[in-house]
Amino acid sequence: MGKKRDYYEILGVSRDAKADEIKKAYRKLAVQHHPDKNPGDHSAEDKFKELGEAYEALSDPDKRAAYDRYGHAAFSGGMASGGGGGFHDPMDLFSQVFGSAFGGGFEEFFGGGRSQRSGKQRGSDLRYDLEITLEEAASGVEKELEIERNVPCETCGSKGSKGSGGARTCQSCGGRGVVARQAGIFIQQSTCPECRGAGATISDPCPTCRGDGRVQRDSRIKLRIPVGVDTGNRLRSSGNGDAGVRGGEAGDLYVFLHVRDHDVFERDGADLFCEVPLPFTVAALGGELQVPSLDGQSSIKIPAGTQGGTVFRLREKGMLALSSKRRGDLHVRAQVEVPTRLNSEQQEKLRAFAASIGDHNSPMQEGFFQKAKRFFDL
Repeated sequence: MGKKRDYYEILGVSRDAKADEIKKAYRKLAVQHHPDKNPGDHSAEDKFKELGEAYEALSDPDKRAAYDRYGHAAFSGGMASGGGGGFHDPMDLFSQVFGSAFGGGFEEFFGGGRSQRSGKQRGSDLRYDLEITLEEAASGVEKELEIERNVPCETCGSKGSKGSGGARTCQSCGGRGVVARQAGIFIQQSTCPECRGAGATISDPCPTCRGDGRVQRDSRIKLRIPVGVDTGNRLRSSGNGDAGVRGGEAGDLYVFLHVRDHDVFERDGADLFCEVPLPFTVAALGGELQVPSLDGQSSIKIPAGTQGGTVFRLREKGMLALSSKRRGDLHVRAQVEVPTRLNSEQQEKLRAFAASIGDHNSPMQEGFFQKAKRFFDL
C-alpha cells in the first residue's frame, strides 16, 4: 500500500486554513471528481474518496486537532480514541454538504440522479472503421453501414417491464448504482449487485429484453462522407450508438476513416503526386504528354530536352480540402523511358545519332564529370 497523501495537500489548502476555506475547496474538487460526472473513470472515483476522507478529517475540529498532532496515525487502530474514528461513505458526506444548497440534492445538481433512480442510463458510444477509395474521398459519398448494436425493445417500449410497474429505486443502493463498504479507514465502493449499476430494479422484467429495455440487433445506418476527408478523420453520427438502458439517451457512433492506397496517385493533404513514363523521343524533341487526373485525362506540354525527374504542376487538379473550396495541385514527375529490344537497324541508327551529337549535347553528364574531376583533383 502506498504512502497516504497529506490531507491539506489533497484539498489544496494551507495548514492554517479556516473552516470555510476547507469547505469551499472540498466543494469545488468534489464536484469535479464526482463519479456521476466521470462515469467509468476509476481515478476520479479514487480521488473522490480521498477528498471525502480529507474533508471529514479537517472539517471536524477534534479530528483535525488529532491529525495535526499525529498525522494519519491519529486514525489508525490504537489512536482512534483520540478523536479519530472511522470515515463515512463519501457519497453520504457529499450529500450532506450539498443537500441544502441544491434543494433536491446532489442528484439534481448533476442532472443525472433522477435518470439513475429511474434506471435510465445513456447508451455506449460505438466505433466503426470504414475504408473508402481516393475517388470517394475526392467527390464525397453516401455509405450504408451495417453494425451490431443495442436498439430499443419494441415489446416493452424500452420500459424494461412487461406490465405497468416500471422501474423502482433499488433498495440496496438507494438509487446510486453503487454500494460502499468500510474496511478500516478505507471505503470500498463497487457496482450494486442488485441493480447492476442502474439504480433501479424491475419487478416484472420484459421477457424479450429481460428488463434492460433494449435488445441487440443488426442495424443499417446511412452516413454521408464529406468531400476532402483523409485517413484519420473521424465522423460522429449522433444517436446511432447503443440505445440507452430503459429509455435512456442513445450513445453516438464514431466512424474512423481510412482512405485506401491508390494505384496511380499518392496524396499529401490536398495535393496529389504521380509518376508518368515519358517516351525518350518526346523528352528529346518535345511534344504533348497525356497524364491521368481525377477529372480524367489532362495534357502537359513537354519542352524539348526534358530530363528525367522533371516535375510538372497542374494547378487545381488535386483534391478539394476538407470544409474548404480550395483545391490542391497535381504534381507529375516525368520518368524518361529508354527504349528496349531494339533491332539491328534501330541500334545502328542510334549509334550514328550518338556519334553525330558528340559529348556537347549532354549538359548533365558534362557537369557531373567536371565536378568529379575537381573532386579527384584530376
